[in-house]
Amino acid sequence: MNHQKSYIICATPRSGTTLLCDLLADTGVAGRPDSFFRIQSRRWWAQYLNVSVADWTDEYTFEKSYLSAVLQEGTAGTQIFGMRLMWRDFDSLSKRLSQLYPGLPSERACFQAALGPTCFVHLSRKDKVAQAVSRIKAEQSGLWHIDADGNERERVKPGQAPVYDAQILSEQMAECEKHDEAWLNWFVQHKIQPVRITYEALSDNPQTTLAIVLSALGQDIEIAETVKPRTTKLANSESHEWANRFRIEELSH
Repeated sequence: MNHQKSYIICATPRSGTTLLCDLLADTGVAGRPDSFFRIQSRRWWAQYLNVSVADWTDEYTFEKSYLSAVLQEGTAGTQIFGMRLMWRDFDSLSKRLSQLYPGLPSERACFQAALGPTCFVHLSRKDKVAQAVSRIKAEQSGLWHIDADGNERERVKPGQAPVYDAQILSEQMAECEKHDEAWLNWFVQHKIQPVRITYEALSDNPQTTLAIVLSALGQDIEIAETVKPRTTKLANSESHEWANRFRIEELSH
């Protein structure tokens, strides 16, 4: 059985990464994955992990300390490190790792130098219209996630009623498609066979999908049956109305 030392959830926004990260963390055997290399969260994570940001000019020292702290946080006392990575943050992370491991032949080699043998989990959402709707509504309303009991889990700004905008929807959908395609091309370029899962499968059968990932990590798949989702869908009747309206408008063009 192939026991991986790390895994990266390769995704795009609103594809179910929070649900999957929660499930994996709650197994107690697969680390505590999070967006450690999200560009906008770099300073927050550094402060949270007690990594000094006093001298940003000494990039090598900072990146070395940061990576060490991230590995400890993302492993969380288990034998496996986990993280999630959106394509929009990929180039930034690649550059950061190349500073720590110069002269390596490929980006994949840099990942493995930093993280050890790595399993790549490609999480994508088939329904790109629904994905775009979900992202726009979250950005406009400020509400990104709710707990399984219906309480708000993550709100980044005061409530604001979402407003339908076909142009923004089209742009967001195109970005999702472009970034998903970029992941697929990178896998091919580096001869990687990722674990492929979809938002739809994860949402409908979270424990079954979790078992697939645990199997790829060399862990007991029966653990998946002991884990319950911590979040629930944000999509409502308005979300479905927006998606249907957008599809009708697109077909009429």
